[in-house]
Amino acid sequence: MSKAVRVARFGLWCGVAVLCGALLIGSSAFLYLSPSLPSVESLRDVRLQTPLRIYAEDGSLIAEFGEKRRSPVNIEEVPDTLIKAFLAAEDDRFFSHNGVDINGLLRATVQLVSTGRIQSGGSTITMQVAKNFFLSRERVFSRKFNEILLAMEIERKLSKPEIIELYLNKIYLGNRAYGIEAAAQVYYGKSVDELSLAQMAMIAGLPKAPSKYNPLANAPRSLLRRNWILERMRDLGYITEAEFTEAVDRPVTARYHSLPIDLEAPYVAEAVRMEVAQLYGANTYTDGYEVYTSINSEQQRAANTAIDKGLQAYDERHGYRGPEQELSTNPAEWQQTLNTTSKIGQLQAAVVTDVSEQGASILFRDGSNAVLDWEGMKWAKPYIDVNRQGKSPKIPEDVLKPGYLIRVRASDEGWRLSQIPEAQSAMIAIKPEDGAITAMVGGFNFYDSKYNRVTQANRQVGSAFKPFVYSAAIQKGANPATMINDAPVVFNDDKLESHWRPQNDNQKFYGPTRIREGLYRSRNLVSIRLLQRTGVNYTLDYMEQLGLPRDKLPENLSLSLGSAGLTPLELATGYTVIANGGFKVEPYMIRRIDRLDTTVLEYEPTVACRECTEEDFQKQEELAQEQVQPVVELDATDIDTTDQLKLLADIAQPEIPVVRKLAPRVMDKRTNYIMYDMMQDVIQRGTGRRAKALNRSDLAGKTGTTNDQRDVWFSGFNPSLQATVWLGFDQPSTLGRWEYGANAALPIWIDFIKVALRNQPDITVPQPEGLVTLKIDPKTGQPAAPGDPDAIFEIFRAEDAPKISPIDNPGSSNETEEETFNPGDIF
Repeated sequence: MSKAVRVARFGLWCGVAVLCGALLIGSSAFLYLSPSLPSVESLRDVRLQTPLRIYAEDGSLIAEFGEKRRSPVNIEEVPDTLIKAFLAAEDDRFFSHNGVDINGLLRATVQLVSTGRIQSGGSTITMQVAKNFFLSRERVFSRKFNEILLAMEIERKLSKPEIIELYLNKIYLGNRAYGIEAAAQVYYGKSVDELSLAQMAMIAGLPKAPSKYNPLANAPRSLLRRNWILERMRDLGYITEAEFTEAVDRPVTARYHSLPIDLEAPYVAEAVRMEVAQLYGANTYTDGYEVYTSINSEQQRAANTAIDKGLQAYDERHGYRGPEQELSTNPAEWQQTLNTTSKIGQLQAAVVTDVSEQGASILFRDGSNAVLDWEGMKWAKPYIDVNRQGKSPKIPEDVLKPGYLIRVRASDEGWRLSQIPEAQSAMIAIKPEDGAITAMVGGFNFYDSKYNRVTQANRQVGSAFKPFVYSAAIQKGANPATMINDAPVVFNDDKLESHWRPQNDNQKFYGPTRIREGLYRSRNLVSIRLLQRTGVNYTLDYMEQLGLPRDKLPENLSLSLGSAGLTPLELATGYTVIANGGFKVEPYMIRRIDRLDTTVLEYEPTVACRECTEEDFQKQEELAQEQVQPVVELDATDIDTTDQLKLLADIAQPEIPVVRKLAPRVMDKRTNYIMYDMMQDVIQRGTGRRAKALNRSDLAGKTGTTNDQRDVWFSGFNPSLQATVWLGFDQPSTLGRWEYGANAALPIWIDFIKVALRNQPDITVPQPEGLVTLKIDPKTGQPAAPGDPDAIFEIFRAEDAPKISPIDNPGSSNETEEETFNPGDIF
């Protein structure tokens, strides 16, 4: 045998030995590593750590909570050009290899041998998916072997489109953006299908080093990376020369875009976040929960505006407290101060640069200038205290000087001088039919104070509480014409430090008064005597039945004046009973929660139904339970395919009637109707008559003002919407001697309702059976004599209607009462 043959044979055997050794090493590595590898099947149900998102009823985004900004997209929604940009940058042979690119691995090996360190790594997109989903980012050989094995397994189990979709949704692209949709929103404020070619290439350049090639942190370097990718796309035939030329000439247009919130409702967002966190714990912010609330976008915006306007109006009535800061005349200091002063609500920070006879020139944070006219500042009397202001200014120099840091807000007449309110206000709007909360504002500025006054502030409710006292009295047998003496009374008790002399807010007394008039004129002595007549315990039991928190209600006659401390939500919940016909509903904001396009929770509210009986709903429930889907075995020999499909569809979607849960009735329908009618008079002729400007006949409500004007309220409704407004200081103190529910809280309610009920027709509530209407003498509450020109119509429950005069029957229910009081009942 020749020497050449022997050498060839030796070489062949060496090659076989090397190949067998490689196979042995590879098999050993596989057998050693494969048991510890995760299941690729889990990728089909992957959780992409998507943040919690909260939406209004119409789908408007209210808030997003989570460390990572991510918006997963389907591969069908991704432009083909964007996919090609990533292929050019990361793995142009993606569609031809089986998860491992041998050329890339050899290139990485050469770099390691020549430089002594790992540079490119030779990872394919599939290997990056394996690393991002399953492995650590530690750059060691064992991880690379695991990566290769996983990539090959992924390629075997998933299709190429599925792999690229996972990659594009998982990859980190800087600035808390995970996935291409989040990156498009962060850098360009657009969706992926709106990006230009240059922008797509810029985003495709980020995976290699999101901080190094970030266009916000290093624009020149990101531009070089972008243009290199565009060259690769041209060389690979993905784009034409003309498209390349146009794209490389584009400047860097990336800038940071904050979360695109559609609806400003931070108090709503925080309340919902807390509720969802109680349900799902630590997974709340990563598992992609989408919460759809009952918030009405139009009503929420109206509530925001009304609260802002109402607090500004209150502030202007009490004078100008001066600038936030007095700066030097150095323009550099002006700009530096503005750069660190945030906008609060509608109030923008500005520095006065010059003052003239006509007004003042002002500078904004963005460097722009404007003019603040005299009309926008002449209101600014100097603030002395809550009850006193200085003299009216005569010229702009009496108010402003150059270097003043001030607040201004836009108005129809131009810029208007403003200030950050010290008082606070809150509003809650509820749909009485089922308790859906449609709008909520917990204070002037959430970012300054996260304290939600709607749900957390227990404040005395004053006369806004009286409707519950009156409804208890009517339920017990009183009627709107019942006469109660509005006269002074003094309570003496050794247990008290001084005498208690309850008074009406105008310090006047009016003698015998019908309780209808006592309610709409908010007479305190009428309320006290009416509660004493009805009984404190009976009234408390009745209020507890309506859903008011008994543990917060005083067990004495001060209850009649609203001495109880309630949150605006609790008061509003009580008012829904009067608004919806007498049913108890539970307020709620969360309608449903979705995760991965699947509804995981759906709230089923109880519904107030004036025309329904509980028997009606019981029958409906029984009917629904009878609709049990039968088990049907189909034989293809007996029935053709078309009929099979039709039968299957009928079985899958049976016609089951909609079943609603009936809210329990807690107020007699006749009592409810009378209370609604009496509370309409509050607006038509009483303390709420400012609301007549709305030109609606279906509105009802009640003002409320506490001692020393510490808290002012208005709670009003029609059958479709209830809204409650509170205004006061967080640390209770007087709002001023001339501040009442009628002029401080009611205007806020009017501004809201004007928008909330816009284009909605007046609602007429049908009168229930068992009521009668009689003509009465308004001075006595008794049936009027025939032909009496002063007679008025009044509504009565049939059994409570007056029949004879109190002269003939001193025990009549309409007798003017002269009660005797036990002073211990007061406190």
